[in-house]
Amino acid sequence: MRLLRKIAFPISLVYALVIHIRNYLYDIGFLKSRTFDLPVICIGNLSVGGTGKTPMIEFLILLFQDSCNIAVLSRGYKRKSKGFLIGREESTVEELGDEPFQISSKFPKVVVAVDGNRTRGILELKKQVKPDVILLDDAFQHRKVKPGYSILLTKYSNLYTDDRYLPTGDLRDGKKEARRADAIVVTKCPSSLSQIERDTITRRLGPTKDQQVFFSSLAYDLPVRDTTTVPWEDLMALKVTLVTGIASPEPLVRFLRSQGLVFEHLRFRDHHYFTKEELALFKSKACILTTEKDYVRLKGKLKNLYYVPVHHNFLGKGQDLLNTELSNFMRQDS
Repeated sequence: MRLLRKIAFPISLVYALVIHIRNYLYDIGFLKSRTFDLPVICIGNLSVGGTGKTPMIEFLILLFQDSCNIAVLSRGYKRKSKGFLIGREESTVEELGDEPFQISSKFPKVVVAVDGNRTRGILELKKQVKPDVILLDDAFQHRKVKPGYSILLTKYSNLYTDDRYLPTGDLRDGKKEARRADAIVVTKCPSSLSQIERDTITRRLGPTKDQQVFFSSLAYDLPVRDTTTVPWEDLMALKVTLVTGIASPEPLVRFLRSQGLVFEHLRFRDHHYFTKEELALFKSKACILTTEKDYVRLKGKLKNLYYVPVHHNFLGKGQDLLNTELSNFMRQDS
């Protein structure tokens, strides 16, 4: 893979040029960004996958759900439907895509919609739902919409400042575009990350005077079977097979090993739809342990299925500071 990425370096130069021209045309107003008369919060990144966008969406839902009528808008990556669609009780993971379906299932009172055209999606939500706030999932690079507040995520192990453009690296947007963010969150940090290390990373990111940099680690809860939490001791007695179809399973693997769990790991590509042959293999295993995102694609197809919930755990006073920023934004935009 490293050799292929080196060979593809000239392609990455062309890709970078196209990205810079596109952003320049938006910056000078030749290409137009649309604003909306309701709070729109964007969660995204500059790279492809693996920064923890879905747990961040869930964090915001938990923050706002008692005071606001929330709508989440995603493109529904790899879904098998077209156009604008609102999640219903009868919706399937194939119609919505795994991440929107997960959010819709987990938060039934929250409206979850999918549309590759974010402008149309927002207009339809305004017309059909009239939400108090719209959370845009994975939309930082979609400049046709200008959100009121943007949260940019970057992974501790691969900061955007150290990355390269596709296909040599994982960057899909220009590093300088980080200046458009209101908040930068460094995700998947070690929970023991010191203040000195945080200060060093902040200097490397070079935020503007108006930007705050936050740090979070992933925190894993007890495994769940159906709707029941299970102590780790129950899994210790089983022959566990970990199945992942996410961009970055390494933090989960490290966590499980820290719990003393012994397992084999079957790793698939992000958003992978499992084949009949793969499902047959899983059924032959004593215990399938998976992520919450993969669970929604496996639910109802296996009897020996467990998943591990995950959420962001902000370091220091980060959660309180971000809560304050977002509360101020909502008051100013209302």
